[in-house]
Amino acid sequence: MSVAQKNSGVELDANGKIISYNIATQCHSVFKNVRYILEDAGSSWDKIVDVTVFLTNMKDDFATYNKLWAEYFKDSPPCRTTIEINCLPTPIGIELKVIATV
Repeated sequence: MSVAQKNSGVELDANGKIISYNIATQCHSVFKNVRYILEDAGSSWDKIVDVTVFLTNMKDDFATYNKLWAEYFKDSPPCRTTIEINCLPTPIGIELKVIATV
């Protein structure tokens, strides 16, 4: 039996282990959440100066993530570092560390 978490783009089994995930859905969700956090802090998406991106599957997910990055950062993209890691603390495939001016 599996538990689907459609809003987060991940499907988990009964033990919370990842069965499948959709990196595009997760990218949109993470970017949206970052935007909300920036705005709540008195900043904005266009004030991002540096991003560290953590992917759990660089081989399969980088192309999709990179395409979406280009859509979200059309003009003057910030400095970016993308790192592959073996897991994240929650069942997701992408996480961002963002530095922005206020």
